[in-house]
Amino acid sequence: MRGTEVVGTNPVLDFGIDRNALGYVGHDLQRPECILAEPDGTLWVADARGGVVRLEDGRQDIITQRQSAHFDRAGTEATRYLEGTLPNGLAFARNGDILISNFGTDCLELMSRDGASRVLADSIDGEPIGKVNFVLRDSRDRIWITVSTRVRNWMHALRTDLADGYIARYEGGSFHIVADGFQFTNEIRFDASEEFLYVVETTGGRITRLRVDERGHLRDREVFGPSRLGKGAWPDGIAFDSYGNLWGTLVYSDKLFVLTPDGDLRVLLDEGDPVKVDALEQAFFRNQVTEEVLFATGQGVAPWMASVTFGGPDLRTVYIGSLKGRRIPCFRAPIAGLPMVHWHERL
Repeated sequence: MRGTEVVGTNPVLDFGIDRNALGYVGHDLQRPECILAEPDGTLWVADARGGVVRLEDGRQDIITQRQSAHFDRAGTEATRYLEGTLPNGLAFARNGDILISNFGTDCLELMSRDGASRVLADSIDGEPIGKVNFVLRDSRDRIWITVSTRVRNWMHALRTDLADGYIARYEGGSFHIVADGFQFTNEIRFDASEEFLYVVETTGGRITRLRVDERGHLRDREVFGPSRLGKGAWPDGIAFDSYGNLWGTLVYSDKLFVLTPDGDLRVLLDEGDPVKVDALEQAFFRNQVTEEVLFATGQGVAPWMASVTFGGPDLRTVYIGSLKGRRIPCFRAPIAGLPMVHWHERL
């Protein structure tokens, strides 16, 4: 998982997005929060119907999570679909199966490409995991997850004074907490050398990072970029390009941003309703977020903009995931994305 050497002028500095020139893939999707891309152009998209949607060569197929086959009272093999499932973050296992951080079942799950699913872990030290948000695999085949909050109703965690999110690593069939005390932990990404792990803190309004040592221990936590990513700063998804820029989304204000290697912030796309975003921000800072004020936000090309994925054979097509969208907007970037760990593996 190595990036391109940083040389020359940063290509994002002169880059802009024409929303009228955006392309779109997929249709009638439900909560396409996370997107995985393969080198052949195939996309795998989380879907609220309880599985993933595969987009390939103009075809669209939903693969619904099902538990291991069992037999009914008549002795006939039956299919049992996973109840309460809400796939959120996705990652490829080394063999090509799909790791799912399930925001509905509060588990880390493994799903084959035909839908057969099993739980890898559902507790830590005998206690419920909490709201599992994202999953990431590194070049050493270690699996990392984020847990946004230990509060069962995640909306009650949209506060300025709660920092109960954490990062855990899956080893030996169980989870081990490796960093704690985050404000609604969301997506995480490694840089090209896996020297730092970058962490989205949604209610903290910032990106933090931690140094990773040889044993996978995390230390030296620090803020990367601004201490707060501007007005309506609820970051959600992030992804590196091969120059070292960190691209990201602000979910409730519907913004796409980029942080340069020096931590300078540029907003590339702003689709939010300023009046509704302001109302939510005021409620948030009073710790009085309600469903009414929260769900009033979300509009534009990818309402409740949630994730950024680089794809296409040259890794220069950017796909934007969302929580309220029904299709996926895409555009050409001025530079390739940083290849994820699965990019050069044979899945």
